[in-house]
Amino acid sequence: MNSLLLAWDAVVAHPLFLIGLTLGVYQLGLTLYERTRMAVLHPLIVSIVVLIGVLLLLGMDYPTYLAAMAPLSLLLAPATVALAVPLYHNLRRIRQFFWPVTISLLVGGTFATGGTILLAWLLGSDFSMLMTLAPKSLTAPIAMMVAEQLGGVAAMAAAFVMYTAVLGALLGPWLLKVGGVTHPAARGMALGLTAHAVGTALALDEGKEAGAFAALAMSLMGIVTALLLPVCVTLWLLL
Repeated sequence: MNSLLLAWDAVVAHPLFLIGLTLGVYQLGLTLYERTRMAVLHPLIVSIVVLIGVLLLLGMDYPTYLAAMAPLSLLLAPATVALAVPLYHNLRRIRQFFWPVTISLLVGGTFATGGTILLAWLLGSDFSMLMTLAPKSLTAPIAMMVAEQLGGVAAMAAAFVMYTAVLGALLGPWLLKVGGVTHPAARGMALGLTAHAVGTALALDEGKEAGAFAALAMSLMGIVTALLLPVCVTLWLLL
């Protein structure tokens, strides 16, 4: 009996088992989403819920799981760069909407970041928490870097990014429908600005044009915020 338990523990702790588990859970979520098209069953949401439950049942801590996921984590950067493909194919279309894109980026980005900081400040958050929350609308790698640079907590910033993504996946399409937003470019910009990678994935499901504008919004939001947010915070501290 002891030998069986030891063998089971060895299998469960092996990186290949955990990678296979992660991919299997994601495939389950993808299948459910493709059959129902319900935002609540988005693969990311299903994967998070099921994986947390399975890891708790297995008694596995997060650092062990994170270390096993290193090969998959390495693919995050190439996957992000691959978003340039729909951008390239819709470059002419994007040029036609230069000013609407620029205005949407400035207004949406300012509201997403400034509104978050203001609300957190009104609720009594300290400076570290404010800087952790500030980059919540950026994709995780950029958000963690910006938060750490500003004096926030990178790990918590990643958690807030994930929460924002899940909330965007749940409410974004519904809010756009209620608001009567039907243009692919507008829907893509909104999803990319507010829900970054997950919003871009949702936009890509709606069509290539929506996906291209979502990728553009997510990329520009990350670049502009990473450049301007530290400057704004520095000026704020000097006042």
